[in-house]
Amino acid sequence: MKAAVSRTVDALEQVILGKPQELRLALACLLAQGHLLIEDVPGVGKTTLALALARVLGLEFQRIQFTADLLPADVLGVSVFESGSNAFRFHPGPIFAQVILADEINRASPKTQSALLEAMEERQVSIEGKTRPLPAPFFVIATQNPLSQLGVFSLPESQLDRFLMCLSMGYPPPAAERALLAQTDRRSLLAELPCVLDAAQVQSLQAGVREVTARPALLDYILALVQATREHAGLRHGVSPRAGLALKRAAQAWAFLMGRPGVLPEDVQAVFPAVMDHRLLPAHAALHAPPSARDLLAAVAIP
Repeated sequence: MKAAVSRTVDALEQVILGKPQELRLALACLLAQGHLLIEDVPGVGKTTLALALARVLGLEFQRIQFTADLLPADVLGVSVFESGSNAFRFHPGPIFAQVILADEINRASPKTQSALLEAMEERQVSIEGKTRPLPAPFFVIATQNPLSQLGVFSLPESQLDRFLMCLSMGYPPPAAERALLAQTDRRSLLAELPCVLDAAQVQSLQAGVREVTARPALLDYILALVQATREHAGLRHGVSPRAGLALKRAAQAWAFLMGRPGVLPEDVQAVFPAVMDHRLLPAHAALHAPPSARDLLAAVAIP
């Protein structure tokens, strides 16, 4: 398993240069059976990361370009009457794939955004009175434009909470950007990426993550971090129990990537900003500045 993970990371680093931490967090998110939100300016590699992950892991990929006129049926699918059989036939939408790139998700209306809620939480969709399971593994990578740009809708809290992690790619270091300029076209590199795993192996890795142990003292540490969000005056409200479970799963995945059989406090600290920052909402007219995830880590002692 460790060799497979190492080969996967090495293959991804051939395309995404200078971002080893972000690559490992994205892979940890997938292995923890979560979903990933990437918020950043255009052109920093968000789409490339999604394409690279799907190719290296041998998973079926679909890209959905979210626009203001996109309808839920464009995502989920629709039944069409066929005269030959004199019956309606369901045509599945692009959501029926293993890796979904929801590109510029906050350009779509809230109604269309909500079409992803059941899929992300239950791994199924309810269409025309029938529940249809989604393929496994199922992983959504959504990209979001900054709210300062025109034509965007804020994601509701319920939607944000469905994402296990939120990352910002940021600009690459100068040395990595220099290597990027010297390389061939990114599309050519993506086409040459080796397929390291397949769907069955990815599911086996996800099962391995669930076997990583978290001792009682470690659970107390996670609970103390969650409780700190609920007691800070600068936050609108604390994070939900779902967020605590997400933090545990993400820490297990990070420990698994590091080759450890149990979760250590440093595993929790490694994933805490990516899991929590998008869930920390500032209080209205707060007298205190809202804390960042790193502020909370510094304030809570390791047991």
